[in-house]
Amino acid sequence: MGLFKWLYPGMRIKRWVMLCVLGIILCAMGFVLVIVEAKKTSGSLVLLLGSGFVAVSIRKIIKSVVTVLLPQREGELVNIIYQKRYLERGPRIVVLGGGSGLAVLLHGLKELTSNITAVVTVADDGGSSGRLRSQFNIPPPGDIRNCLVALADAEPLMSDLFQFRFTESGELEGHSFGNLFILAMIKVTGDFEKAIRESSKILAIRGRVVPSTLKKVSLVALHRDGTRTEGESNITKVKSPVQRLYLKPDNCAATEDALRAIEQADAVVIGPGSLYTSLLPNLLIEDITSALARASAPKIYICNVMTQPHETDSFTAFDHVNAIVEHCRPEVLSHVIVNRAPIPADALKRYAEEEAFPVTDDAQRIRDLGYTVIEDNIIQVSDMVRHNPRRVTKIIGEIVQQHKKSGAVARRGASHVKV
Repeated sequence: MGLFKWLYPGMRIKRWVMLCVLGIILCAMGFVLVIVEAKKTSGSLVLLLGSGFVAVSIRKIIKSVVTVLLPQREGELVNIIYQKRYLERGPRIVVLGGGSGLAVLLHGLKELTSNITAVVTVADDGGSSGRLRSQFNIPPPGDIRNCLVALADAEPLMSDLFQFRFTESGELEGHSFGNLFILAMIKVTGDFEKAIRESSKILAIRGRVVPSTLKKVSLVALHRDGTRTEGESNITKVKSPVQRLYLKPDNCAATEDALRAIEQADAVVIGPGSLYTSLLPNLLIEDITSALARASAPKIYICNVMTQPHETDSFTAFDHVNAIVEHCRPEVLSHVIVNRAPIPADALKRYAEEEAFPVTDDAQRIRDLGYTVIEDNIIQVSDMVRHNPRRVTKIIGEIVQQHKKSGAVARRGASHVKV
């Protein structure tokens, strides 16, 4: 019965179906005239006319369907097919982190593959996320919202809507619409992970966004002067450097989606982002650290370009890597990407006013730890110094390809070994 609905009035399909049928008949007649009757000229003309009818009708049928299913986006048909076919065959990439650095990288990665899993920290306790976390006893939605928007394939207006922040004085002041939307979705679905999945469908994201844990966790920092600070938003306010970072509680379990993604990944990317407040909160979860240590895929750390006041003052690239190793274990990394491009003088001056300076490239010290280091120009400079998502994505893609090739060579070598 459903098949006959295509013939209902107003479907704008019947005329093109009939034209297609006519084209097929003409093509058949043309073949007969050329092959059987030996009338090559007339047969070729009939065959050409039939082929034209078939081509036009198929194009019109596709346009009619696309116009209904994707209004105002029929011109993007090629991009949609590219995303669904080519990007679906891309490498499985897992990215761990939080904050704006992770969102920037995702903009580049979604042009390489749609098989992306962003594993996001839930230790944020400041701003709109912190207020919602405290008032409604939910994981903070802010970093997850940023990742959803970064991976979105929806209309720009929808992305702008999710990032819209209320500025008028009142109870909504400082809240972003996206955070409130996720809160409402949690209330409707009754489940945080399901709320993220449903929000992902609305934004039509390329990939998945999953929390690193569903536990309500807090960050605790032990500083070199012996003081302790609890709360992600408070750690960077203390001038004394962080000596050790902890999660409270310390036995929180990782989400199954995060562990499964790491196990199946073709590459795991850590960063870029704030070392102590965005990256390490994920790596302090023992389940995630163990899964990384077991993984045979490349585990790539993208080192920050600039130091962060009261968090990584005077840190070199080696210091960043060493902090990760000391808090976890050496096996969580295999590759490190470091910027070697100079920072423009005007940008340096702006950052110096905030006590932030370029991270020194001491790659050889990192190589001495046994890691592969890629030094390249990976920055873009506007008002801020950021990682260039396309350049970093290109490097990640090359690492994945090289790893696959070396694995294929090893397997071929093993197949020739006689037992």
